[in-house]
Parts: sequence; structure tokens; C-alpha cells
Amino acid sequence: KDAQKEREPHVYLSKEEVKEKIQSYNSSVTDKLKMTLNANGIYTGFIKVQMELCRPITVQSSQSQGRCAHSNNETAFYLPDGCVNTLHISSTNTVREVIEALLKKFFVADNPAKFALYKRCHKEDQVYTCKLSDREHPLYLRLVAGPKTEMLSFVLREHETGEVMWEAFTIPELQNFLRILDKEENEQLQILKKRYATYRDKLEEALGGVWKPG
Repeated sequence: KDAQKEREPHVYLSKEEVKEKIQSYNSSVTDKLKMTLNANGIYTGFIKVQMELCRPITVQSSQSQGRCAHSNNETAFYLPDGCVNTLHISSTNTVREVIEALLKKFFVADNPAKFALYKRCHKEDQVYTCKLSDREHPLYLRLVAGPKTEMLSFVLREHETGEVMWEAFTIPELQNFLRILDKEENEQLQILKKRYATYRDKLEEALGGVWKPG
């Protein structure tokens, strides 16, 4: 279920509580991605972000892979489903900074304003997906929830269709998207034509057998 407007109260922890939480967190980690508490009270750690992007992203052509359409030094292509990326961040990093860092890490040239970070959590045998505000701190949420991604995971998506900031797209990007859509439309059309041609051949073959003189 999507509960994008759901908001939980932000509970601030004391330095001692943070220290205890981190010790408990690290004792439960199974992938060596532990958190580190610094003397100034700021802690660092890792979060994993699953990419669930429906629209093509724009990257430098040297970094591109798969089906794409070119425009000068940039390439637009669809990211494979289920791609998960790991980021090393601090407790002071906000959602907006995490999105910017994630895009920069993979040479994505798109405007960060096109994307939103969601948290996915399990409650009472149900899965809830909630869009995070730009001011929230993902590492704090990770610390409070613990290291198990079954309890809490992060997902990067585009803004919903009604929220898309089309002014954030450049003309070359929009042109690339149109070329990709035209290509996909033509591919699907060819698939349909081939499918119905096969049906037609089989029907004609069956009819020929029925009406063939004995």
C-alpha cells in the first residue's frame, strides 16, 4: 500500500541513546555495513537504495548501457528493474542530499528535483510506502529501524505523474524520451503484427484442412 502522506513524529535521541542504538545496530549487522559514532555526536553509516524508475534517466554516454538514444554527450536509457545501490552517508545528510549524492555517484545528469526518496516498511503484515520529505535524515531512520531491510528499506522513484516538474527537463531530454517511446511503440507494433500473422497462418492452415476435398 502507498501511504505517501503518512508522517511519523521525529523523535530525537540523546547522545547516550544514539551510542546505545549504534552498538545494538552494529551487533545485528550481517553485511559488515556498520555505523560509526564520531566524537562530535555525528555518526556515519550505509544505506541501500532500490531504484524503481519508470522513465529513462540521462547520463553521460560513456557510462550508459543497454537500449538508449543519444543527444550530444548525454544518453537517455531505462535503468534495469531491481537495481540496488549502497551509499555511505552521515546522520546530518538530508533526503535531498542523499538523492543528489546518489545521482552524482552514477553520473546521472537529470535534475534531482525529478526524483523522490521513499521508505518502505512492514507493519502488521502489510507493506507501506511513504514519501520522505526533503528535510528528513535517512541514516537516522535506518538506525531507529535497525539493519534489517525487511523492516525498512529505501526506494528512489520519480515524482508521481501529477507531481512531475516538466520544467526541470531539458529539450534534448524530452526529445530523447520521445525517440525512445517511438522506438518502443514500433517494437511493440512489430510484435503484434508477427503474432497476428502467425494466428492467421494457423487459421488458414486449419481452414485448408477442413475444406480440402476428400
